Amino acid sequence: MKFDFMKFDLSQILSTTMVLFAIIDILGAIPVVIELRRKAGHIESEKASLVAAGLMILFLFVGESLLKVIGLDVESFAIAGSFVIFFIAMEMVLGLTIFKEEAPETVSIVPLAFPLIAGAGTMTTLLSLKTEYHTQNILVGIILNILFVYFVLKNTNRLEKLFGKSGLNILRKAFGVILLAIAIKLFRNNTGL
Repeated sequence: MKFDFMKFDLSQILSTTMVLFAIIDILGAIPVVIELRRKAGHIESEKASLVAAGLMILFLFVGESLLKVIGLDVESFAIAGSFVIFFIAMEMVLGLTIFKEEAPETVSIVPLAFPLIAGAGTMTTLLSLKTEYHTQNILVGIILNILFVYFVLKNTNRLEKLFGKSGLNILRKAFGVILLAIAIKLFRNNTGL
C-alpha cells in the first residue's frame, strides 16, 4: 500500500489516538491486569503488546475485505460499531456491565492481547475510523496506543497506587463521555441523519 505523506494530519492522529485510547481503556483495565498477573505470576508485556498491535493493524487492512466476503459494507459496519461504542461508553459512564465475558482459565496472549486490548470494540472502531480518517493517521494512533499499553502493562502496580481507585474511576467516566460523543458522530455520519 502506497502512503501519501501529505495526508498525515495531526488533528486526525490526535482524534484516532484518543478514540482508540478510550476504547482500549487500558487504565480502566488495570484491576483486571493486576488480577491476571496475580493468577499467572507474570505477564509478558512485550508479547501481549506486539500481538495486540499485529491484530489491530491486520484488521485495519483486511477487515474491509473480510466484510465484503460476508456481504457487508463499511458504512453498515460503522453504524453497528457506533452501537457497540455507545454501549461500551454507557458501561464506562454508568458503571454497568452490559458485556459479560467469561473469566480466563489461563493467562497468555488470549485474555490479555485479545480480547482485553484488541477486542471486538477495538476492531469495530478501527473500521469505523477508516470511514472518517486516512489509514496512515489511524496507524500512528495504533502505534501510540500500543506504546502506552506497553508502558501501563510494565507499570500497573505503580499506576494503581498513583491514581488510586477513585482516580481510575474518574478517568474511566471522562473517557466514557468522549466515547458517547464519538458513537453519536459515527452514527450520524454513516446514516446521513
